[in-house]
Amino acid sequence: MSKKIEKLFKSYRDQLLHLAKLYGIVEVRSYARSAKRLTISQLELLLIKNRIKLPVNRSSDKAVAKQELKENSIRNIYLSFAFILFIGCLIGVRPYIKNIVTEVKFTYVAEEYKSPKTTLSEKKKKTKKTEKPEITQNYENTVSLNAETTANLFDDLGYDLKGVRAGQKVKPIYLTKLPKDLKSLGDTHKKRELFIKILLPLILDENEKITEDRKKLFKILGKNFNTVGERVWLKRRFKEYKIDDQDLAKLKMRMDIIPVSLALAQAANESGWGTSRFALEGNALFGQWTWSKKGISPKNQDSNSSHKVLQFQILKASVRAYKNNLNTHNAYKEFREARAKLRQESKQITGLDLSQYIKNYAAIGEKYVVIIEDIIKRNSLTDFDKANLLPTKLKQGIAL
Repeated sequence: MSKKIEKLFKSYRDQLLHLAKLYGIVEVRSYARSAKRLTISQLELLLIKNRIKLPVNRSSDKAVAKQELKENSIRNIYLSFAFILFIGCLIGVRPYIKNIVTEVKFTYVAEEYKSPKTTLSEKKKKTKKTEKPEITQNYENTVSLNAETTANLFDDLGYDLKGVRAGQKVKPIYLTKLPKDLKSLGDTHKKRELFIKILLPLILDENEKITEDRKKLFKILGKNFNTVGERVWLKRRFKEYKIDDQDLAKLKMRMDIIPVSLALAQAANESGWGTSRFALEGNALFGQWTWSKKGISPKNQDSNSSHKVLQFQILKASVRAYKNNLNTHNAYKEFREARAKLRQESKQITGLDLSQYIKNYAAIGEKYVVIIEDIIKRNSLTDFDKANLLPTKLKQGIAL
């Protein structure tokens, strides 16, 4: 066999040239065209550079070893860099993965309660014998959970007010109706805690939408030229906030959040912490009046009065109407001006700072302000002014 190789290649250099030609090494071809004679060492280095294995009887081991060391070092540097980049990516996406896991758990648990057929989780059925919770469904395709089921749902999702006060994100789960047996809980503290848990995501969701709109508004105002879509969007916002003269200064003042503590306190006062007839029959959380046919007439109403309490299909609609009321009605102009001043001074917008400007909300005026402030303080509702919704891919969370 060795004799055949010797006949085929006269020298070790010929073997190298043959390998270079066989693998089509460009550098060797270019040297050949320029009539330059490459040494054996140069040929070996070119082959190594192109990752071609040398024949067994190679010559300049020292130069070859040096080149191999260089190649290996470069490869190791690249591998190390890739490994560090991989670890960095893992650390970077860890919060995202955590949110996804939380969202999956949240969605799974909430879906269990979304169906009228579902009552308690299978785990609780095995460990605790209870009567089947009552879940009724009306003609508007909205579900009314009873108080016990609602409390169990929040517990399963790890949603508690103590955690929220400590900075925990609020789960975006939106009840369409209040539990009709909320009053039966007996314990005033438990009743109020459950009421706050139900309303908190609804209020935060409306504020989050307003915040996104404010960002878009200021982005549009900062541009020299606006697209057709942006002009249409502005036109809709002027209509939403009832600004006929399209005054941008008014829009900036009206398009802003309502302090969470203030909304919670007013809802608690106007709905009797979710137990009033208007709240249970018409999802009326804020006692807004109407003179249209769609409303609930108060019992023992004065013959001279013709107003009704505005009713809604779902709780979220009541929160939205309340937000629109404070942001557009002339009676709350001072409220909006005080809020804008807080913005200018880069101060937090809180219920206690703005409660004095809602005296026109009720006929008792200043006494109403005292009542609302007392509710905020007694229940530490200011803690929720900094609360935020849990980020989720579910655009509207889970509605029940």
